[in-house]
This record gives sequence, structure tokens and C-alpha cells, in this order.
Amino acid sequence: MKKYQNKSPEEVIQMVTIEIIERAIKLGKKKNRAVYISKTSGGKGIEVNMLNPKTEEGRANLENFFKPIRRHYTFHGLGKPEEKDAINWRVMNVPTWRRILLFFQLIRSSTMKGTPSKIKFFRKMGVHIGENTEIMQGVWLDHFRPELIFIGDNTLMGAFSRVTVHAYEGHGRFRYGLVEIGNNCTIGAGTGMGVIRIGDHVRTLPGTTLSPYLMKVKDGAVIGWNPPHVHNPDEEKKA
Repeated sequence: MKKYQNKSPEEVIQMVTIEIIERAIKLGKKKNRAVYISKTSGGKGIEVNMLNPKTEEGRANLENFFKPIRRHYTFHGLGKPEEKDAINWRVMNVPTWRRILLFFQLIRSSTMKGTPSKIKFFRKMGVHIGENTEIMQGVWLDHFRPELIFIGDNTLMGAFSRVTVHAYEGHGRFRYGLVEIGNNCTIGAGTGMGVIRIGDHVRTLPGTTLSPYLMKVKDGAVIGWNPPHVHNPDEEKKA
């Protein structure tokens, strides 16, 4: 979406968080539930009504809440699905029209080959993609909040790699955050990752799972299992 373009990762996650807080306040009032947001994956956090950007006190609390801005946040208190007053976490995330649009965009993108048209398509979805970057077929970029995904210049996303910015943990709790992939990276086919910051010149081997094992990858790193030992009978004969 245009309003997220040319924004830093910190600016985007702040914008997204405020939007979800506003929807949480509205739905919490409708369902008579207390919804909380936490800066960590655990902990009680703060009740969203205390962060209402439409009130003077809420704006002041919100300003303090974002000092500093975190890379991920957790909402909880939505209730179990069976409860009559439970809040659907998908509904709290974005309006219905955008959920439907993003779903169809995701289906369409999964069938597209690695062409410049695909890059333009992902950008329209909200993904931040640098110059000369290639995204191969079958790549899954999370449609929960695609604007939280940042991919640098001259980077290759291998076929069937998967990027997710959120995790639903059950019992009315979900978390979300930023995924940043640097410049000149090669993400091997089938690589899976969640909230993470990947430096420049990083290479992942095919089939590597990064998150939740890594939250940050240094520049120039190569990640994956060591190649298996190969027994060569011809070498034994020469010996």
C-alpha cells in the first residue's frame, strides 16, 4: 500500500501497531473484552485502551510505549475461539476487504514465475523490494502484513522459500514483527524464516530453517547444515 512506501522498517511497524491497537480498542469495546499488547513474546503488557491515539493521555502513553520501537509485538486477551465474546485475531489485524484482496494476491503470486512483473506485483501487495532483486516461483511472502517485509538490492529468493511475519499461538494470542533481508543475499530454495534481520551478503543453503533459531544474521554468513560425508570407492582403490 502506498502509505507504507518509502518508510523505514521502524516507521512501518509503528504504523502497523497503531492500526491494530485502534482496531483492538474498537473490537474490545464491542465484545466487552480487555485486550493487551506486550513488547515481548510473554508478559501481561499494557491494556490497549491506555494507548488510544484519539485521546491526549493515550497519545502520551503511546509515545512512551514506542521508546524504543521494538521489532516485534504480541497481542493477547482475545479469548478462546469457542467463547461467544472472543475476538477473531484476523479481523483485528486488517479490514475484511484487505484480507480478501491479500488472499487472492497471494494465490496469484504463487503461480507467477521469477520475472520483473512478479516484483511489481509484490510491491503492490506492500512488500518493500530493492533493485535487481529476483523472486523465484513458489515463494510465499506472508499476506498477514506484507508491508513488514523488507528485501534489499541484488538479492535472490530461491524457489519455494517462505517468509512469515506473524505467528498465532492459540488461546487468543498472536505476535508479529519485521523481516529484513539485506543486499546481495542468496536465499536458498525452500528456506523458511519468521521475524528476523538478515545482513548483507548472506547465503542460506536449500531447506534451511532460520526462525525461531535465529533473530539476527551477521553480514557475510553462510547458514545451513554441513554437507554430508560422501564415500568414494575410487579413492580407496588409489590408496
